[in-house]
Amino acid sequence: MRLIRRIRRALRGDISPQVILLETGRRAKVSLDKRRERAMLARLNTRPARLIPQYAGLDDQALLEHFRGRSEPSFPAGFETSADALARVYCEHFPAEAQRLIESAARIVEERCWALLGYGERCFGQIDWRRDPLSGARWPLDYHRDIHYARGDGSDVRVLWELNRLAHLITLGRAYALTRDERLSAEFFRQVESWRAENPVGRGPNWSCAMEVALRAINLLAAFRLFRGSAELDAGRLRMMLALFDAHGNHIRRNLEFSYLATSNHYLSDIAGLLWLGVTLPELAAAGRWRDFAAREMLREMDKQTLADGADCESSTGYHRLVLELFLYSFILCRANGISIPAKYWDRLRAMLDYARAYLRPDGRAPLIGDSDSGQVLPISRRAADDHAYVLAIGAAVFNEPRFKLTNNAPEELFWLLGEDGLRAYANLRAESALQVSAAFVEAGTYIMRKGDQYLLFNASGAGLNGRGSHGHNDALSLEVSAGGRAFLIDPGTYVYTADLDERHRFRSTAAHSTVEVDGVEQNTTERQTPFVIGDEARPRVLRWETGPERDLVVAEHDGYMRLSAPVRHRRAVLFEKQRGYWLVEDALLGAGEHRFCFRFHAAPGLEARARAGGLVELRDPVKGIRLIIAALDLREVPALEPRWASRDYGAKEPTTSVCWTARACAPLIVRWALVPIGEGADADERLNLIDRLREEGFSFI
Repeated sequence: MRLIRRIRRALRGDISPQVILLETGRRAKVSLDKRRERAMLARLNTRPARLIPQYAGLDDQALLEHFRGRSEPSFPAGFETSADALARVYCEHFPAEAQRLIESAARIVEERCWALLGYGERCFGQIDWRRDPLSGARWPLDYHRDIHYARGDGSDVRVLWELNRLAHLITLGRAYALTRDERLSAEFFRQVESWRAENPVGRGPNWSCAMEVALRAINLLAAFRLFRGSAELDAGRLRMMLALFDAHGNHIRRNLEFSYLATSNHYLSDIAGLLWLGVTLPELAAAGRWRDFAAREMLREMDKQTLADGADCESSTGYHRLVLELFLYSFILCRANGISIPAKYWDRLRAMLDYARAYLRPDGRAPLIGDSDSGQVLPISRRAADDHAYVLAIGAAVFNEPRFKLTNNAPEELFWLLGEDGLRAYANLRAESALQVSAAFVEAGTYIMRKGDQYLLFNASGAGLNGRGSHGHNDALSLEVSAGGRAFLIDPGTYVYTADLDERHRFRSTAAHSTVEVDGVEQNTTERQTPFVIGDEARPRVLRWETGPERDLVVAEHDGYMRLSAPVRHRRAVLFEKQRGYWLVEDALLGAGEHRFCFRFHAAPGLEARARAGGLVELRDPVKGIRLIIAALDLREVPALEPRWASRDYGAKEPTTSVCWTARACAPLIVRWALVPIGEGADADERLNLIDRLREEGFSFI
């Protein structure tokens, strides 16, 4: 039975017989490659960097002088700015950030303290690179393919990997670029030497995922670029760094996370790591092959991983941000080094930015649809998982597009990636007013209704990856609602992965989302022990979409409950009355038999929830005083106010409330709702009378 489940998991989604044959052959080759790699681990760990003939014969001093003085290839423009100009520009445009940067670097040097995901600042003392910073559990130095991620001891490999991405070394490098304080460079090289000694090539958790190796390589390249002129860099350390980069590139190439069944952000990260190594270190013998292979594969993956409407294919806004960074930053690197990217791929990149601009709420934050692990590429500033606006700012300067400029304040990333010219281009754009246009992203299954500060996101996305979802949630036909610049109904986010499998399952469950649960069954099958597998039973589809100046309407359904002994199909319609400023929701549970229906609305943190007479619930912002009334137009029962959690950053969660009406009834059943915002200064009685009138009208859109 276990074997049958494994086969079903492997072959889930839309897969042709030809693909199955190709994948079978690939896996056989991987098995052979594993044996070869395992046999050569000792040699891999002691191998010096292999250089092209032009540099292989140079003595230590000549090689050191070459790296200190070379002007090509180019890193993104901010990293190439001269010391004097960098200090002037940075302090002129980011004075507060400059002070914080210097203070953060001092904390790293003096106390080994820096921020880690949503856990806040952590202090490491004598850094143990294989010890989980939270649980204290230590990971073994087994062959990297033998490492098991979910160990059941409270450890979280995602947190360990974040530590070992070495992003804090970019903080040291940026501070060094401003101050030329050699204590920072000494700390950089000490930590790299320590990391190298504790992580022999191919052994332990920090080599177990090629994506992590690739993202670490990009961060190390950025930091090394900033420290290459330091007096702390001697010939021995240069050779050590080159060997480390060579080991990273060769390890990625041997362990690409490619599959004929599907590729995802993991394989794309692998490719990006090879591209950055290949472009920025042409002295390495393998660099040209890495560069050419990666440049070709990156464009192929853009065709595969981005949908026609610009969304990432994994049904996740969090991973859309990561994939967008991978493409955007890599295209910037290619442009800086004369590597041509065909126009159609720049157009696809722009479409990815358009999608991100459309899904941002009026408060500038992203709805966290599907998984998010707060991952970033080249993390110059630590950004919460729901902060996506900084990527749009970079896109605004790249494409000279004012629609992507949300504020006049340029983010730091803009300078480091595009230099002073990028800051100037951004400043010359006029920031556009808030989006007013509703939008449908049919391929993504994302439908956004807007007017003024009112916003509703209707989620009709599938499991992702052509039905092979790993980062999708059970959120079919769920809602996000914002009004008055304040989120009221939200997706709860992700929280953690393998550290707590019960919480992992809870946050991605149907019951955690603003949709309908039937008989306590998940929309798509999930299993506690397989935290990155989700079924594809729901298959949501939109039946109708209309938008205009007066109203928007979407109607969709899913089949997640058709596998019940008495099958039920959930169909939901949402009407946005733009002129009068409210939404009507109609839920039809089509089928037969008696069922237990739970209708949930997941409130954002910080709201006061109060049940009122007549099937009403009031969600109130205690600071602004604005409210959202959720009115059950066909149910008079008082709903339960269930204690729940929401997470806007990996590892962090806040208490909140889910409003739940439960009905034991026979299908077919139709239940209607009104979502009515009451803003500051609004006539509350008039808005409540509106609800009474809606009850009497007996509307239906299904």
